[in-house]
Amino acid sequence: MPNPSSPANGLEAARFQIHEIGSIMSVRECIVRVKGMPSCINGQIVDFESGGRGMVFGFNENEVHVLVLNTKGTLHIGERVLSSGEFLSLPVGEGFRGRIVNGLCEPVDGLGPIPSQDNYPVFREAPGVMDRVPVKETLETGTILLDAVIPIAKGQRQLLIGDRLTGKTTVAVDVILNQANLDVVCVYCCIGKPLSSLQKVLNLFQERGVLPYTIVVSGVASASMGEQYLAPYTATMLGEYFMNKGKDVFVVFDDLTKHAWVYRQISLLIERAPGREAYPGDIFYVHSQMMERAGYLKEELGGGSMTFFPIVEILQGDVTGYISSNLISMTDGQIYFSTALFNKGIRPAIDFGLSVSRIGNKAQWPAMKALSSQLRLEYIQYQELLQMTQLRTTGLSREAEDRMKRGQAITQLLIQDKNKPMSMEAEIMYLFALSMGLLDTLSTNDVKKFKDEFVPLVEREFPDLFKEIRTTQILNDTSIEMLYEALNHYFAQV
Repeated sequence: MPNPSSPANGLEAARFQIHEIGSIMSVRECIVRVKGMPSCINGQIVDFESGGRGMVFGFNENEVHVLVLNTKGTLHIGERVLSSGEFLSLPVGEGFRGRIVNGLCEPVDGLGPIPSQDNYPVFREAPGVMDRVPVKETLETGTILLDAVIPIAKGQRQLLIGDRLTGKTTVAVDVILNQANLDVVCVYCCIGKPLSSLQKVLNLFQERGVLPYTIVVSGVASASMGEQYLAPYTATMLGEYFMNKGKDVFVVFDDLTKHAWVYRQISLLIERAPGREAYPGDIFYVHSQMMERAGYLKEELGGGSMTFFPIVEILQGDVTGYISSNLISMTDGQIYFSTALFNKGIRPAIDFGLSVSRIGNKAQWPAMKALSSQLRLEYIQYQELLQMTQLRTTGLSREAEDRMKRGQAITQLLIQDKNKPMSMEAEIMYLFALSMGLLDTLSTNDVKKFKDEFVPLVEREFPDLFKEIRTTQILNDTSIEMLYEALNHYFAQV
C-alpha cells in the first residue's frame, strides 16, 4: 500500500510543532512571571510574542519565573509566551576564532554573521571520570614564576585570587599572549566589567596578533543580566567544541565574583531565600558544575584538553569570603596576588606561601622540575631572613649575607614586565644560570641586564640550543655544554 505522505503521491509529510502558551503576569527588571505553562522545565527556552527569548529559571505551583535573555521591544503584562520544550543550545564552529560574541554567541564586533558547524547545549554534564586521563602536558604560561614554582597542567583549573588592581587579569592575558605558536585555542570571557576594561584587552590582542587563535565572549556590565549570567557557560561551550576536536583550550573567566553578584541579583528578584552573604544556597552548584567541565579527554573522545583560569576578586586580602572559599575548594590550586608585594614593585605580585598548584608538577618539564625544586624554599627563607634583618641592628653572618644575595638574585629574576611572556626554553636558561650561582654576585642592575641580553645572545650564537631543549625537555650533556659555552661567552663580554 503506497504511503500517502510520500513524494510519489505529490504530498508532503505534515510537520507539527507543539507549543505551550502562557501569558505574562508581571515584569521585574530581567525576571518575567508567567502563568499557564504547567509543563515547563528549568533551562527551557521560551519566545516572547513581541520578539526575544527567555529561559525558565524557576517555578512554583502557580507561575513560572523566566530570565529575559534578549528582547526586541518592551514586554507587557498579558503578552503571550511560547515554549516548544527545547533547551538552550547555541552555534559553535571554527568561524568563532578571532571574533567577539555576547553571551548568546551573537557577534558584537561588526564583522557580520559567523558561520557555524554545529549547535551545542549551553548547560551540559561534565565528562565522567572514565572519559578522562591524568594530566600529562604542561601549559606554558610565559611567566617564569608560574612555570617554575606553580606549574599549570593542561586540563587543570587554577584560581587567580587577589584584591582589585593586583595584576590578576595581566597574568591571565599573558598566558594567552604566550600561546601564539603553541596551537592552543584561547577563550577570554569578560563578566560584569566595564566596557573600557574589555577594550584595553582587545586593543592588546589586536596589537599582538592574538585574535586568530582567540575567542572573546563579552558579558560586560552594560549587557543584560541574562547575557552576563550566560557568558561563562557560553565560553565553556565554545571551548568544548574545540576540545572535542582534539584541541587544547585555555579559558579565562574574568571574573567570577561579578558572575556571582549577577546570580545573586537574579535570585533575589525571584525571591529565593538568601543565605550566607545574601547569596542563594545553590551558588556552589552554579560554579562547580561549570568548573567540572575542564579536563583532559582520553584519545577515544578526541584527546583534547580544556584548562580554566577563573579569576576572583577579594577585599583586603580576605580569602575566607563565601565565593572565594567555594572556588578554592573546587579548583586544583590557587595563585594568590598580594597587595603588599604589588606596592613594593614586585611584579607579578604572587605570594609563594599562599599559592599552590596541586597537580601541575606531574606534567612539568623534567628540566624545569630539576632546576626549580628548591626555588620556593629558598625564596621563602629569604623573605623570612629579610624580615629578621629589619629588626636587627648588628651585622649578619657570612652565611646570612650569602642567603640575602641569593634571595635578591631570585627576586630580580622572577620580576617580569607585563605583556612580555618568556618561552619555556628561555626560562630554563635563566634558572640554569641561577642554579650555578652566577647571579648571586651580580648587582640588581646587572641581573636586569643579564635578563635583557643573554637570551638574544643565545638566539644569535647558539640557535640549536632552543631546539635541543624543546625537543628533549631535559638538560642533557649536549644542552648543558652549549649552556656553559653561552654563559662563558656572555660573561666574557661583560
